[in-house]
Amino acid sequence: MYEKILVAYDGSETSRRAFSEAIRFASMTGAQLCIVHALDIVAPMGMGGTYVPADIIEAYREDAMKQLEAARAEAEAAGVRCETELIDVQSMNDSVADCLQRCATKRGVQLVVLGTHGRRGVKRALLGSVAEQFVRSALCPVLLIRGSDE
Repeated sequence: MYEKILVAYDGSETSRRAFSEAIRFASMTGAQLCIVHALDIVAPMGMGGTYVPADIIEAYREDAMKQLEAARAEAEAAGVRCETELIDVQSMNDSVADCLQRCATKRGVQLVVLGTHGRRGVKRALLGSVAEQFVRSALCPVLLIRGSDE
């Protein structure tokens, strides 16, 4: 069925829900889990054009690596084979969804699991959705896990 499953994980409640489902799927199918954290340092504070000091970038990276290591430990404790990867948005024309798509293609995954906030109306129009952008260009099945309605 599935041999490789990619899950986007950033430690948020929504990504934790997606991660839990990815572990369940990987356990059921014997798949390897690829846990990926996409880091958007190009424009972390808004619309870009801002300077981000190197120590702040390094702090983002260290935090992301800690989250990935905790996720790896949790997956392995559940008996799921896994690997982790920290990926970066490359430019102002790039996006987290694009980074995830490149990673999924490079790794040859058969399923991608993403958390979604399930925003509607104005919030969706203003904030957009990484999950929605990803689904529009996905080359494999995508399982969307909705976050809480809070």
